[in-house]
Amino acid sequence: MKRNWSSRMMFSYFPIFLLTVSILIFLSFLIVGELSRNETNKANRISTGYVVDSVQNALSEVELAVLQEMETNHDYSDYLNGVSDQDDRTRLYNTVKDMRDMIYRNQLIDSIYIYRELDSKVLTLNGLMDSEVFADRDYLNQALSRTDTGGWSGVRNLQMFSSDPNARVISMYKRLPLPFGSEGVIVFNLSMYRIERMIDDMTNSQVSFMRVVNDQGELVYTAHGDKEIPKGSVLTRIALDNAGWTFESGILAGELFAWMSVVSYIWIIIGILTVVMGTLYVLYITRKNYRPIKAMMNRIQALQFREEGMDTTSRNELVMIDQALEALIHQTMDYQKQHDENLLVRRRQLFLDLLEGERIASLADHLERFTPFAGETGQFAYIAAEINHYDDFRRKYPAKDQNLLKLTLMNLFQELAGEEGLQGWAEWVSGNRIGLIASSGEDSGMDQEILRILAERCLRWVSDNLGLSLAIGVGPVVAGLESVPGSCTAADMALQHKLSLGRDMVVLSGSLPDRSALQSYKYLQMLGGIVREFRIADEGWRHRLDELFVWFSEDQVKDEEIHLMLHTLIQMLDRELGQLSDSLKRIFSAPSLQGYYSEIEAETTLAQVHAVLLKWLAEIYRIYVSVNESKSYRAMISEMKVYIEENFDNPDLSLKHLSDRFQISGKYASHLFKEEFDMKFVDFLTQLRMQRAEYLLATTSDNLQDIAQKLGYANSITFGRVFKRIVGVTPGDYRKLKMGPGRQGEDSR
Repeated sequence: MKRNWSSRMMFSYFPIFLLTVSILIFLSFLIVGELSRNETNKANRISTGYVVDSVQNALSEVELAVLQEMETNHDYSDYLNGVSDQDDRTRLYNTVKDMRDMIYRNQLIDSIYIYRELDSKVLTLNGLMDSEVFADRDYLNQALSRTDTGGWSGVRNLQMFSSDPNARVISMYKRLPLPFGSEGVIVFNLSMYRIERMIDDMTNSQVSFMRVVNDQGELVYTAHGDKEIPKGSVLTRIALDNAGWTFESGILAGELFAWMSVVSYIWIIIGILTVVMGTLYVLYITRKNYRPIKAMMNRIQALQFREEGMDTTSRNELVMIDQALEALIHQTMDYQKQHDENLLVRRRQLFLDLLEGERIASLADHLERFTPFAGETGQFAYIAAEINHYDDFRRKYPAKDQNLLKLTLMNLFQELAGEEGLQGWAEWVSGNRIGLIASSGEDSGMDQEILRILAERCLRWVSDNLGLSLAIGVGPVVAGLESVPGSCTAADMALQHKLSLGRDMVVLSGSLPDRSALQSYKYLQMLGGIVREFRIADEGWRHRLDELFVWFSEDQVKDEEIHLMLHTLIQMLDRELGQLSDSLKRIFSAPSLQGYYSEIEAETTLAQVHAVLLKWLAEIYRIYVSVNESKSYRAMISEMKVYIEENFDNPDLSLKHLSDRFQISGKYASHLFKEEFDMKFVDFLTQLRMQRAEYLLATTSDNLQDIAQKLGYANSITFGRVFKRIVGVTPGDYRKLKMGPGRQGEDSR
C-alpha cells in the first residue's frame, strides 16, 4: 500500500483504538458498579443544581426588574415627593398601573406596596392607606427599623385585604430612592405557590425526591407534596444563599438498583458490538473522509503549481495543508485588520461630515451603523477640547504613546458623558483637537450647565491622571443632528478666547461677549503710544504694555486678534527701529521674528504671553538705548535730510513732525538744519516740491489740484501762489509754454 496520508492516518490510531477498547471492556466489569453510582450522584447533583439555579435566577430577576423599574420610572419619585397627590390624581393612578404592569411581567410576584416617609402613607394596588391600619404593618415596621437594604424573608402568611385569601409568600424590601434613600420603602412579595409549582415542573417524583429546608432545619416544602420520608438517602445538598434555603435531594432506591442491574447485563454485549462496529466504522470513515481531503490536496497542489511553477506531488500532505492554512489565516487577518481600519476611518469621516453640515438624508444609512445615537432627533451639543502645548506633547511622548493617550481621551469623554446621563460620540478632528457630540435623547433635557459639569470633570480627570492641560469650548444645545454644525462653530469660537479667559478653562459659547468687531482704533492708539515712548526712550512703555494686556482680559479678545495686535506692534517697532543698527536688524530679521511669533503663539495664557513679550521688548529697548546714545548729531541731521527727500509730499511734514519722528525739539531741529545746509527747513522743503512740480507740469497732463495733492499741498491755490513766487510764472503759464525743468534760465539769456 502506498504510504500516503490516508494510510498513515489509519495505522496511526487503529492499534490504539483496539487496545483502548479491550482495556475498557475488562475494566468495565470492575468499575461499573462504582461508576454507575457516581454517575447517578452526578446526575442528581446536576438536576438539583439546575433547580436551585433556576429558582435563584428567578428571584434575582424579580429583584433586578423591581430595582430597574424604581430607577428608571419617574412616577415613583413623584409619588415619594408628593407630586402625584397634587391637583391631578392621574399620576397616582399611573403609578398604580405601573405596579400592576410589573406584577404582570413577573409571574412570581404576588403583591407590591410602597411606603412613603413624607406622610406615612402606603400605596397598594387598591390605592392609598395609612400605615397604621395597613394589614402588613408588622413587616413594614420591621423593615423601617432596620438600616440595611434587606434580603428575602422567611416564608410567611400574608393577607393584604380582608377579601383576599391568605397567601404564603417570601418578601424583600428596598429603601427609596435607591440605593439607601430615606424617602420611603418598597416591599414586594413572591408567591410560594408559584415557586413550588416551578420546582414541581423540574422534578420527577418517580425517580427522585426533593425537599427544601430553611436555616433552622425546618421543612419549607417537599416536591409534589410528598410529606413522607423518602426511601433513599440524601445525596445532594445545595444552599440557596439569597433566600436562606437548602435543597436536599436523592434517588429512590428501587429505581437506582434496577437501573444498575440493566447496565450490568448489557455492558458485555455493548462492549463486543462496540469493538466490531468501531473497526468497521474506522475503515469506512477513513476512506470516505479521505476523498474530500484528496480533492482539497489536488486543488492546493494545482494552485501552488500555477503560482510557484514547480512540481509539488512529492511534498508531505500535512505540510502542504499547514502552509495553505497558514497563508489563509494571514490573508484573513490582514483583511480583518484592513476592514477594522476602514470602519474606523468611515466612522471618523461620518463624524466630520456631520460637523461640516452634510445632508442627513445622504448619511442616514450610516448613522444607525456607526453612531451611538438612537436616531436623528433629540437634543445635541458639540464640545471641542484642545491640548495645550501640543508641540511639547509631541516631543514628550513617542507616536505609539500619543495614539494610546488620544484613544484614552476619546473613551474618557464618552464614558463621562454616559455618567452624566448623555450619549457621547468622540473623535479627533485634528492633531490637537478632539470633538464630542453629546445627545440627551428624545425624553430627557440637556442644558449648558450639564455640559459645563461634564467639561470640568474631563479637565480634572485629565489633569490629575494624565498630566495634560486642556482647553474646552462648549457649544449651545441644538435640536436634531442637522443643527450640530452650528453648535460646532460656536464651540470653536469659544476656544478662540482661550488666552483672555485663562488656562484650563471651560468656555461656554453663551458666555462670550457680544461684540461685532474689535475696537481697533483704541488698540491702535495704544500700540502707537507704546512705539512712541519706546522711540523716545521713555520707560513708560512698560506701563502701557501692562495696560494693553489688561484691556485684552477685560474685553475678552479672541486669541487670533491678540496675536494680530502683537504682530502689529512688532512690525511698527521694526519700521521705527529696524534699520538703526546691525544688532536691531538681526533682531528684526525674518528668522528671529518667526521664532518670537512661535514662542508667543505657543503660550496658553495672557500672563505667559505678557512675560515672553516683555522680556523680548526689554532686550530690544536695551540695544536701542545703547545705539541711540552713541549716534552723532551729524548722522541724525543726515538721516533727517534723507527722510525729508523721501517724504516731501507728506502734507503733515513739519518741524513738529520731525521732532516727533527723531525725538528732538522743533527749535533744535531747525538749528541743526540751518547749521548743516545753510537754509531753513521750509526753504529746503519748498525747493524739493517745486522741482517735482516743474517735472509733473512738463511731463504729465494731471490737473493742478492733483499735482498739488501729490506735492503735499491742500489745494491748487496755495500751490499756485508758492509756484509763482519761486518760479516766476503761474503753473498754468508754465505748462502752456511747455517749459521743462531749467529752461527758464536759458530763455532769459
